[in-house]
Amino acid sequence: MGSWNTSSEEGFILLGFSDWPHLEPVLFAFISIFYSLTLFGNTVIIILSQLDLRLHTPMYYFLCHLSFLDLCYTASTVPQLLVNLSGLDRTISFGRCVAQLCIVLSLGGTECVLLVTMALDRYAAVCRPLHYTAIMHPFLCRALVVFSWVGGLLNSLIQASLVMAMPLCGHQLNHFFCELPVLLKMACEDTGGTEANLFVARVIILVCPLVLILGSYAHIARAVLNIKSMAGRRKAFGTCASHLIVVVLFYGSAISTYLQPVHMYSEREGKFLALFYTIVTPMLNPLIYTLRNKDVKGAFWRILGRGTDSA
Repeated sequence: MGSWNTSSEEGFILLGFSDWPHLEPVLFAFISIFYSLTLFGNTVIIILSQLDLRLHTPMYYFLCHLSFLDLCYTASTVPQLLVNLSGLDRTISFGRCVAQLCIVLSLGGTECVLLVTMALDRYAAVCRPLHYTAIMHPFLCRALVVFSWVGGLLNSLIQASLVMAMPLCGHQLNHFFCELPVLLKMACEDTGGTEANLFVARVIILVCPLVLILGSYAHIARAVLNIKSMAGRRKAFGTCASHLIVVVLFYGSAISTYLQPVHMYSEREGKFLALFYTIVTPMLNPLIYTLRNKDVKGAFWRILGRGTDSA
């Protein structure tokens, strides 16, 4: 039997995808490409949001924070995964494991709350267009972002402290980073009480924000259906479609991973699902928000000096 105390001396071995050695070079190549695209896409959005005055709006203020969050999230897991896939080092120290667990939980919780603020912004834009500027005041926008980051941090402290109170058996983690369900499966004692407390925390940080998002979009859908012109409907729907796609991708993978009982969690399947929400989703977010967004594309060409004002 081990514990977090004894693990602090020996650390952990991240098995990663060592069960599929023939797959590791392929994953290394694809993940390297995806990670580069993630860094480029999200960095571009942050730069454009800062440099172009036309993007100094609540929507792009929140999007800028989402891009920064995605950069931090991938940076906390992907470099270590690439080292793991190369076979150079599969170990992680106790301190790094705890830090990674806290960072991943904190950033994940922050994104849950941040997506709610973005949904409220879309609600105000579509359902209260005449009062939008007054509602989404810069002070309120900053307060909502601070609340998102603080909420994610509190979520991390609560869940990480519950997990770290358990004794652990072994030092091999069947994953490519210190993932919460995997650590729970390593527990040497009955985790029923801890799982119940964690479930309550997850409902607060996952389900409650999702309910608020769905409620916002129910009001948005009703408002869009009341618009008589098809052009008006398309414009209103277009302002929300990108955010809704991101919500589906994020919450679909998060709920699949964190709301199922530990005994039903498959470590083999969990690793591939984790690839989706740690690598694929952060890479797709910039594409989703820019492919159909004339403001962002226009800002990009203006910054490069190759376009003209399309306003």
